[in-house]
Amino acid sequence: MPSSAAGRALPVALVLVAGLLLTGCATSPRYQRSADGVIEVAASTSVWGSILGQLGGSHVRASSIVSRPGADPHAYEPTPADARTIARSRLFVVNGVGYDPWASRAVTASPDRDRLVIDVGRLVGTPADGNPHRWYSPADVATVVAAISAGLARVDPADAGYFASRRQHFETVELAGYHRLIADIRARYAGSPIGASESIVAPLAQALGLDLLTPAGLLRAVSEGSEPSPADKATSEAQLRRRAVRVYVYNSQNATPDVAAQLAAARQAGVPVVAVTETVNPPRASFQQWQVSQLEALRAALAGSVR
Repeated sequence: MPSSAAGRALPVALVLVAGLLLTGCATSPRYQRSADGVIEVAASTSVWGSILGQLGGSHVRASSIVSRPGADPHAYEPTPADARTIARSRLFVVNGVGYDPWASRAVTASPDRDRLVIDVGRLVGTPADGNPHRWYSPADVATVVAAISAGLARVDPADAGYFASRRQHFETVELAGYHRLIADIRARYAGSPIGASESIVAPLAQALGLDLLTPAGLLRAVSEGSEPSPADKATSEAQLRRRAVRVYVYNSQNATPDVAAQLAAARQAGVPVVAVTETVNPPRASFQQWQVSQLEALRAALAGSVR
């Protein structure tokens, strides 16, 4: 999504931030700085934690509870140290939509009327049974960026100008390559059929204009850890064997036996395979570095596929 569109998301996000989606007192809350002068903020996963840290810059200390690429954010068990991180945060970002229920429970366990909590799923209007992988939707990323920036200004009103500057730089400079790749893939390959291992791919496929042919029931089942129907598995593997899809995209952090069978079918048929992850990979990369790397791999696979 171009940065100009991201800018247009600000009024909506500001209304939401001021209303239901940030919990805290109605007036400007007190805020606390650590001994070195920064505000503690945190996110349930490194996906939103990377963005939070970049928007906060030198005025915040940002922590991500789940950051290891091998960790499963769905089933994560927070440690006492994680609980302390959440308890001392002035702003905390949860993904919501049932993706990280442990994070919401931790917030409830350490109530603080002055802590602001951004629930991404509620912010972007995803229903309770909807697709939780909102960071793969460029439009939703833009909305979250606006909400985080507004939230930072709310917990630290004296530095609102600094946070506004950080947001502008992030959208126009840091996300420039991300936006260019999205526009380029959509312009070149919109309508191209692809297959996928689970629903994590669906928001990105929609944004890129790609035709995701894998049965929706299989995508949802694998994402939720349940057993896909035999009919859906047969359909997916037949699509791969017949090369009905140009590329197969799979979540390498959720390689179930069913996914392994799909991977084998794709490789045997010569369908290019692209891996994506649920958390930032490698761990020290930024959100945009991670996303650009995956988008470049997808573009190369689409370019190299033979139709």
